[in-house]
Amino acid sequence: MAWVSSNHGIDCCRETIRTALKKLGFSWKKWRKLLNKANTAQREAYVEQLKVSLDLATHGKEHIVYVDEAHIHLDTDEGYGWTVKGQRAWISSCSPGLAKVSFYGVYFYNQGAVQIHSFDKADSDNTLAVLKKIRAEFAESDKVTLIWDNASYHRSGLTQQAARDINIRLMPLPAYSPDFMPVEHLWRWLREDVTYHRCYEHGSVLIEKVKEFEKNINVNPNVITDRLWTKTSLNKNDEKLRFSN
Repeated sequence: MAWVSSNHGIDCCRETIRTALKKLGFSWKKWRKLLNKANTAQREAYVEQLKVSLDLATHGKEHIVYVDEAHIHLDTDEGYGWTVKGQRAWISSCSPGLAKVSFYGVYFYNQGAVQIHSFDKADSDNTLAVLKKIRAEFAESDKVTLIWDNASYHRSGLTQQAARDINIRLMPLPAYSPDFMPVEHLWRWLREDVTYHRCYEHGSVLIEKVKEFEKNINVNPNVITDRLWTKTSLNKNDEKLRFSN
């Protein structure tokens, strides 16, 4: 309202502005973050590299595995829900403060399957443990490409050497590009089913619920591949908005 008044000399209420914007074809939407530090050239190069691996995977010549970490708090994860019109929606909280559990989400692209491993934190040692678990899922001769972000414990010399030792090729995502990580959809799915409107007094209870979630969704690989879709192209209009370009 202040902008309309200062730029056009029109004083009106908020509802008048809303009505005018609707008539002009605008709609009220939640704004999304666009990570400006992402480099379009690097993102384009990654897409081309990914397409090669996806083609090999389609023909059974390569296995693609995505890995991402999430730190889930025990306290109530507030989300949308139904309540009586005109009344506030309240949810009980156990108030465990900053207590949380770190999870490694693993998406086996070829199989349409996931694994979720719990740890007290995400670091180099626990990352090595996850790499070994992944390698154990394949024959020694299988070609495995692992895709993840540029977290410090992913880039450490210890992790890089361990991956080479067990014959896992690492393909890091371009910087500031979580939109290329399908495991992000897994975390959204998990929160919907496990943590929305729920509070856990102990980490062990949360871990058990996550195990149940993992077991239930692995029953239907088609649903997993549908929800954990893999992005293979860029939106030119979005890329133009990035300041680093």
